[in-house]
Amino acid sequence: MTETITLAPAPRWPVISALGVVMIFTWGSTYYLMAVLAAPIAQDTGWSLEAITGALSAGLLTAGLASPATGRAIAAYGGRPVLAFGCLLIAIGLLIVAAATQIWIFWAGWLVLGFGMAAGLYDPAFAALGRLYGLDARSAITQLTLWGGFASTLCWPLSTLLLDTWGWRGVAVAYAVIHLCGTLPLILLAIPAAPARASRDHRHSARLPDLSRKERRIFALMAAMLILNGLVVVTIATWLFTFLQAEGVSLATAVALGTLIGPAQVGARVLEMAGRGRHHPIWTLAAATIAIAVGLCLLALDHQLAGAALVIFGGGNGLFSIARGSFPLSVFGAERYPALMGRLARPSLVAQAVAPMLGAWMIGWSSPQETLMLTAALALANIALLAMMWGALRQK
Repeated sequence: MTETITLAPAPRWPVISALGVVMIFTWGSTYYLMAVLAAPIAQDTGWSLEAITGALSAGLLTAGLASPATGRAIAAYGGRPVLAFGCLLIAIGLLIVAAATQIWIFWAGWLVLGFGMAAGLYDPAFAALGRLYGLDARSAITQLTLWGGFASTLCWPLSTLLLDTWGWRGVAVAYAVIHLCGTLPLILLAIPAAPARASRDHRHSARLPDLSRKERRIFALMAAMLILNGLVVVTIATWLFTFLQAEGVSLATAVALGTLIGPAQVGARVLEMAGRGRHHPIWTLAAATIAIAVGLCLLALDHQLAGAALVIFGGGNGLFSIARGSFPLSVFGAERYPALMGRLARPSLVAQAVAPMLGAWMIGWSSPQETLMLTAALALANIALLAMMWGALRQK
């Protein structure tokens, strides 16, 4: 029996605003946390930077492995309990990290954070919106990414302020309190229960749905694009300053150039929102993929164009976050969306987990410039996958 979803009657702005605040702090207290805390942790504990950043990679890998189960849970029970559980796990993981006196305890905290990320970042939030609003969730996804674009902008200064006041352990405890007293109650109070399904067979609805031959090809291509994008974006996020300094750019100038990425992401998302969803999401995916490749090629060819290159790259990255949520919804439909989003999250998070170590190995084996050129080549390869995706969509 084919299931149907009854659209949630609740107003959207409280739901999107609440999820937006949650995204700022779940991203800020996990994915973006080590950018501020890694060096102070190493200085305080004597642990190596490799061991500390390796814990983040282990957390991302855990998130990738757990994501399919998260998607199935949202398909069966809705986003509210899953997102709430994610915030709770992030709080517990942060408290373990704060209490760590040995590196294995620190890693254990990041493994818990990994399960929390699987249930508390973009992909489960997108799946929750799809579960609530069906095919009409596209505009909500776009608005949510606009909020999420401020995660590093707000949380990096906040983490720095808390670090100066309470030390790195105090930062972890402070974010845990924010989740326990802020994001967790916000989800429970502001996110409505998922709409009832016509069928009572929730186990059937939570399983990965059968896909046609055409849909399987599109799914595989999207997964491949997410893998390459994860490698590219995290490599740039981790090693951008190294790439620029290798070309003779000072650290202060490199940091100033890096700050262009965030506003470019938000600006591109505002433009997408202004379009009001009048175009198919494949156009958003195409613009994102091409912009990322063009920006990185410019960056690799001439560091004097770094400012323009990073603006173009940032705009493309901002659009890609929207496309990864809206494109599968448009192609696969609302019924299958939560489970499929959980499956698509896995390759992206696994790629993000290995990217820092892979980048470090490439820089050591060759050079920063050659590593940047390889990263640009991966972005160009995604354009080839995009062309294949376009062809797959046109197939009957």
